[in-house]
Amino acid sequence: MEYYCIIYKPFNVLSQFTSGEGKQTLKDFFDVPINVYAVGRLDYDSEGLLILTNDKKLNHQLLNPSFAHDREYWVQVDGEINDEAICDLQNGVDITVDGKIYRTKKCKATMFKTSPVVPDRTPPIRVRKNLPTSWIKLILTEGKNRQVRKMTAAVGFPTLRLIRYRLEKCSIELLQPGEMRMLTQGEAYHFLLPNRNDLHKSGK
Repeated sequence: MEYYCIIYKPFNVLSQFTSGEGKQTLKDFFDVPINVYAVGRLDYDSEGLLILTNDKKLNHQLLNPSFAHDREYWVQVDGEINDEAICDLQNGVDITVDGKIYRTKKCKATMFKTSPVVPDRTPPIRVRKNLPTSWIKLILTEGKNRQVRKMTAAVGFPTLRLIRYRLEKCSIELLQPGEMRMLTQGEAYHFLLPNRNDLHKSGK
């Protein structure tokens, strides 16, 4: 039986169900069947949306970079980010991937006029009271290792807090860290593969 759910991965939790390092894992928060795993990963120090499933076809579709799925991130950065930095992010910046210089693809980048309403983080970020921070929204269609953090650092505004808010039409709206929402197979394919809804009609 196929299983689908959206989870809000908390901060400082591994995107897996086992650990040999003594760190918290998804198993500390979510009770799912033994053959269910996260699609892709979020870094230990990032938080937000993950998809849990045992559907191999869906897993392949979501992880194959040729399909260029939208990934929306809400990012708190150190300093008052400016229009020039936003423009640079949109047009692509040079980051290091596997020891080589990589030019990121064009993306959508905008500043939040007011700080978004997000859950408190445990532990909270270390904010220096005399230095400002700002929030930006990034919508990428690629997912290199620690890409968002490398991108904001490249334009001079290091990431303080990173939340993956949305993947295609699935988001963590109304979820708190450590919470989950079940999906039917139809919902999963409709929201995660909005332009490929016919994939589950045969052989599923």
